[in-house]
Amino acid sequence: MTPSSIVAYLVAFFIIIVIFSSFVTVKQGTIAVVTIFGKYRRILTPGLNFKIPLIEQIYSKISIQNRSVELEFQAVTFDQANVYFKAMLLYSVLDQQEESIKNVAFKFVDERNLMQALIRTVEGSIRAFVATKRQSEVLILRRDIVEHVKEQLDTILEGWGYHLQDLQLNDITFDDIIMKSMSQVVASNNLKAAAENEGQALLITKTKAAEAEGNAIKISAEAERQAAQLRGQGIALFREEVAKGMTVAAKEMQGANMDTSVILFTMWTESIKHFSENSKGNVIFLDGSTDGMHRTMKEMMSLNLLDKDKVKK
Repeated sequence: MTPSSIVAYLVAFFIIIVIFSSFVTVKQGTIAVVTIFGKYRRILTPGLNFKIPLIEQIYSKISIQNRSVELEFQAVTFDQANVYFKAMLLYSVLDQQEESIKNVAFKFVDERNLMQALIRTVEGSIRAFVATKRQSEVLILRRDIVEHVKEQLDTILEGWGYHLQDLQLNDITFDDIIMKSMSQVVASNNLKAAAENEGQALLITKTKAAEAEGNAIKISAEAERQAAQLRGQGIALFREEVAKGMTVAAKEMQGANMDTSVILFTMWTESIKHFSENSKGNVIFLDGSTDGMHRTMKEMMSLNLLDKDKVKK
């Protein structure tokens, strides 16, 4: 092989290397920054791109995908209580515009400096907000803290070429003594609520029981009243029927020229029979002698004669 052919092969090989080096592949979700002699030139979008060989250089490749970082820091409230935060920060490149990519590529020396500035900025914003609140307010201001941080950081991050997607405060804790006292407060409030509920339940139970007892007394009294009324009506009807029967019997005996005192004697004997049958062991003293019977008959006859005299008058 002659020297001229060797040179020709070397030139061809060099040309092939130059041609292949002029093609650059950029992955999806990534933007490449091209410089010429250290000065920014342009950006390369995802896919196959062409660059000037040996002149244009790939300065860096910037991911435009979302990134996350976990934070742990401490803040002090207005009433001097220590608050410990655990947070997750989600951020990304602002957009794919050339100016935003230039800010991302050249604002910071490297990724470590960017993360340091970003974390310290978030921590400072949260600490400034928490310093104006009392420890009893911090737990219920989770959303307000996030909105405050976003409002404070949006302008700053846009200048760096980034955008804060989300800030999640996963854990907010206090010193052990404060956590213990807060647990005691919650426990005492729960006991107070339980006692109030129990008292209300007892009051309702007693009220319902009193209402039920009152209704039962009313119903019983009404039933007793109706029963007494019915008993009175029954006695009145009984007496009325007895009077009617005696009147009819007296008329019949007068028509037969019989003494009506026999009716009284019959009623007397029936009464004695009723007493003996329904006494249920009670002792009833009656004068059962002949003199007692005559005396009783005379009294009944005198009452009958007295009634007749009243009728005649």
